Amino acid sequence: MARFLKSTPRIIKNKNMKYFNKIILASALVGSFTFSFAQKVDAKAKTILETVSKNYKAKKNTYFKFSYGTGTGKVSKTETGIFYSTPTQYKLNIMGNEQIFDGKKVYNISKEDQEVTIAQPNGSEKALSPINYLDEYKTGYTVTYAGKSGGLDLIKMVPVKDNGVKSVVLYINTPKKQIAKIVQTSSGNDLAVITVNQYKENQSLSASTFSFDKNKYKNYLITEL
Repeated sequence: MARFLKSTPRIIKNKNMKYFNKIILASALVGSFTFSFAQKVDAKAKTILETVSKNYKAKKNTYFKFSYGTGTGKVSKTETGIFYSTPTQYKLNIMGNEQIFDGKKVYNISKEDQEVTIAQPNGSEKALSPINYLDEYKTGYTVTYAGKSGGLDLIKMVPVKDNGVKSVVLYINTPKKQIAKIVQTSSGNDLAVITVNQYKENQSLSASTFSFDKNKYKNYLITEL
C-alpha cells in the first residue's frame, strides 16, 4: 500500500532533487522574456528574446530532448533529459527523477528513493518551475547581445546583484526562433550546460502526459506538503 501522508510539515530531502534547482532549461525555453524598464537590456537582445518567447508561446505544446552537463571549469558529467510543456503544464524527466506540474500541483517523483512529494505552486516553487523560473531574470539581470558563435546569436545575462550566478549565456538560432544551448556559470566557476538535441511541437499528446496517478506508486512514500 502507498504510504500517503497528507499535509505533513516534513519535507522529504531527496539527494537527487537538488539538481532540479540547477536546471534552467525551460526557464529560457518557455519563460516570459518581458523585462522591466529599470533593467539594462540592449535593444537587439530584447528583440531576439521576445521573438523566441512569442514563438514558443504560440505552440499548443513543445518537446525537448536535451543533454545536461555539469562540472567545474569544464563539463565532466552529462545526463540526458526530456521536457514536455503546454502553456499551463509541464513534465521533466532527468537523472532518475520526474517532475510534473498538472496546472494545479507539482509532483516530484524519485525512483531511486521511491518517494513522491506533492506541493502547491507558490513563490518558492518558482525555482523548480520551467514556466516561471525566468521571472528571476526580468529584474535581476543586465542583458546584452554578445555576438555570434557557430551561426548562433549569443545573449548574455549578468546578475545585477550577487546571487551565486556569474552569468547565463543563451545560444539562439534566430532564423528558427529557438534556443539551442544555455550555459550557466556560477561564481565558483561551476558550469551547467544544457544543449537541445531534439525539438518537436504541436504533438498529439495523451491526456495522461501531465497527470499523476498515485496507483502507479503503491510502494512509494507519498508526502503532500
